[in-house]
Amino acid sequence: MIKRNVDEMTETPVTGDGISGVTMKLLVGREDEATSFAMRHFKVEPNGFTPKHSHDWEHEILVLKGQGELECDGETTTIAKGDGLFIPSNQTHQFRATGDTPLEFLCIVPVASDCGQVVPES
Repeated sequence: MIKRNVDEMTETPVTGDGISGVTMKLLVGREDEATSFAMRHFKVEPNGFTPKHSHDWEHEILVLKGQGELECDGETTTIAKGDGLFIPSNQTHQFRATGDTPLEFLCIVPVASDCGQVVPES
């Protein structure tokens, strides 16, 4: 068993083109011998955003704190604490923090796909 407290973990900046104010904490990943899923905690600072990107895998999201927008395949929806989201594979998506506090969410992806970063669309 592995137990980690997200509040006690060190944030890793997510960098690259089209990214602003994003950090990540890897709660469970392949180095933990997880065979199916990786669980990542993202924080997007106010007015920050992830890149517009897509990939070959689906992922599930649980918004923990804050407010924002999710743009997915050209459709934008408001998101807030408590929202559960499903993003199918190959859909271009981006998270944006729109409130006065950071947008925080858990992101679950197949462990084989987790490289510790979000990958901008080519």
